[in-house]
Amino acid sequence: MDRAAFAVALVDRCRRAGLSAGLTETGDLIRALSVVSAGSREEIYWSARVTLVRRQADLVAFERVFAGVFDDDVPLSLTRDADPAARPEDDVQLPLPGATSRSGTNGGLPWATLPPPVAARDEPGDDAPAVPEMLPAALAALADRPFDELDAAQLEALARTLAAELEYWPRRRSRRRAIDARGRRVSLRHTIAQARRTAFEPVTLIRERPVRRPRRAVLLCDVSGSMRAQTAAYLHLMRVFATVTAAEVFAFATTLTRLTPALRHPSAREAIAHASEAVTDRFSGTRIASNIAALLDSPHGNTLRGALVLIASDGWDSDPPERMAAAMARLRRRAHRVIWLNPRAGAHGFAPKVAGMSAALPFCDRMLPAATFGDLVTAVRVLLAPLVSSRA
Repeated sequence: MDRAAFAVALVDRCRRAGLSAGLTETGDLIRALSVVSAGSREEIYWSARVTLVRRQADLVAFERVFAGVFDDDVPLSLTRDADPAARPEDDVQLPLPGATSRSGTNGGLPWATLPPPVAARDEPGDDAPAVPEMLPAALAALADRPFDELDAAQLEALARTLAAELEYWPRRRSRRRAIDARGRRVSLRHTIAQARRTAFEPVTLIRERPVRRPRRAVLLCDVSGSMRAQTAAYLHLMRVFATVTAAEVFAFATTLTRLTPALRHPSAREAIAHASEAVTDRFSGTRIASNIAALLDSPHGNTLRGALVLIASDGWDSDPPERMAAAMARLRRRAHRVIWLNPRAGAHGFAPKVAGMSAALPFCDRMLPAATFGDLVTAVRVLLAPLVSSRA
């Protein structure tokens, strides 16, 4: 029988049995039958089932129609006289055609169907993932919880969500140019070089465009005693930036520690462990101004030029406010944007009354709360937004 005629007749009988199959399902069945061997009943069954059955409630009616076509001697026809639907077939118990599938798993069902209710997890060699995937609803519930109430697995799951926000990292226009036929500017150097072949007559104009590179990012995280509850979450934040945007990350308490090599480890847990071992003065005092000045005077100070700078700290500083103001003024002249993440900024009635925070605030583009992962996602979105002329 012709495949199109067979598909139309089968769909017609399914529709009279109660299935909601139309022209789209008929066309899908015709294309499916064109790629399977017509001599295999199992392939015809699964081709018709995955294309015609859209709801679980339609499965019984479909199996009844399919069995009535292939188990009886009545030919499949478009005429209603040859339709055996009037015969009592409600008591027929039909097994699933085909004892085994192509993959040999899922109890004989193909991969496109639902798996069996109970999966065999006790087989040798079946290793479960170290960190289970969390549903979006569970992640949304954890996004507003304080950092000290989350365990390591929850922090890793939320860090993966945070990494998805950095997929489209901003790019800046560099001084270098590249040859591009759709460029607006004529490259004089390459045009004259090409004109040497035509007696120095510029017959062909070679155009160029500016090269755009990812905007550099620099993160400074406070790991002093007053930031103990937020340290683990902020390390995950720095690891996301170090792996996704190739940023430079530093931790500071009384001294400055570069954590970029440690946090670029493929494993999140080992990266956090290496970073924790590298910071020898963790949970001690705080010298924010001295560490910012040390970064500006170090060989890594050039990474701040035109960079997006994030400083995660509560603003408690043992250095005098005058030194903080001087260090922040130097940083602001060198950086593209400076955003301060303060875990206490989201509290009701918060005011930057700490001397160090008050001295640093005039040189920041924005100050944002960072007490939960929801706050960190908001901070990342603000960082990706265009520069706001008015500073907070």
